[in-house]
Amino acid sequence: MTTTLLTGANKGLGFEAARRLIAEGHTVYIGSRDAERGRLAAERLGARTVRLDVTDDASVAAAVKTIEADGGLDVLVNNAGIEGLAPDGGVIGAADVTADMMRRVFETNVFGVVRVTHAFLPLLRRSAAPVVVNVSSGLGSMTGVTAPDSPAYAYPGVAYPASKTALNMVTVQFAKAFPGMRINAVDPGFTATDLNGHTGTQTVEEGAEIIVRMALTGPDGPTGGCFTVEGPVSW
Repeated sequence: MTTTLLTGANKGLGFEAARRLIAEGHTVYIGSRDAERGRLAAERLGARTVRLDVTDDASVAAAVKTIEADGGLDVLVNNAGIEGLAPDGGVIGAADVTADMMRRVFETNVFGVVRVTHAFLPLLRRSAAPVVVNVSSGLGSMTGVTAPDSPAYAYPGVAYPASKTALNMVTVQFAKAFPGMRINAVDPGFTATDLNGHTGTQTVEEGAEIIVRMALTGPDGPTGGCFTVEGPVSW
């Protein structure tokens, strides 16, 4: 039996990916900052739940103990993420972004991924086929944001794209450090979720496809790359 943890999975892409992985036979943990929301989501799916705030060391450590006591972990999906919008819901561009704004976004999107991955490494290394999936974005692609014909080119924000670019580098370096694991980043595409005020052009079912596909990667699968449903993408 494969045991999988998805962070930020009480709704949106994480919830849909959890649903699909349960259908594939995985034992799934819903990681959620809000214990009650996590419990309700787990009940709907037939999953397990664990309170997990990726920005809090104690919360992450407690989650590790819970999952270790239940038998261990095979697949980690680092899905939790924030965009860091202005109070009016607008994107914060270069003229207005501050170091504090950047720090808040990086705390979840980058440091949170490192915190959770580091904490669960001992469990993952005991697995026969460990997999880590980091949910990134096309906005983190330097190729995409510098190509005038790319949809990412027109995005004016600074913090979110920078955090996903950093996450991509974290993915590559972890993959090189642990060649026995399959560690990849994925770009779900512009999916309608709370992150973007449901302005995305894809459904969560469409967006979750690549997350699920890479979570099911076997020991001979790719590692150290970034993927969409159409295949590898340029950094």
